[in-house]
Amino acid sequence: VMQQIDPTQVTDNFISLIGKEWMLITAGNLSSFNTMTASWGAVGYLWNRPVAFIFVRPERYTFEFIERNDRFTLSFLGDTHREAYKICGSRSGRNTNKIEEANLHPLVTPSGLVTFEEARLTLDCQKIYTTPIQKDSFIDPAIYKQWYGGTHGGDHKLYIGAINECYVR
Repeated sequence: VMQQIDPTQVTDNFISLIGKEWMLITAGNLSSFNTMTASWGAVGYLWNRPVAFIFVRPERYTFEFIERNDRFTLSFLGDTHREAYKICGSRSGRNTNKIEEANLHPLVTPSGLVTFEEARLTLDCQKIYTTPIQKDSFIDPAIYKQWYGGTHGGDHKLYIGAINECYVR
């Protein structure tokens, strides 16, 4: 059972949570949604509200859902679900049912968004800002060279979402 808490009550270290545990970015509703694993992002405080920063490449199927919808969820499953994270990060929802393959069980939040029964923490976010990552904006061009172009895929798009609701299990 999910319990709603204030985002300021979350005591997890988001550097470890996102970078080591990973998270699922999900957009859409129960009848049409997609999710992807992400290990880049941030959670903080901006414009007098709690926010989450996510980065999605345009070739990812989830990108289409984030572009079409005003809201998304970030779901943290815990280290025991490493295989589910791997499946959701390596398969496309365009041509496979990765939710079923990952043995995940979609759960609808009170606001109608999708998270998963397995999630120990879910952030319900409203898009408030977006911008594409741009090569010319890098102070250190080595970062762009390392992570973009070639076989990495397109440049990410940054989304900042206001954290409207937070749920724990």
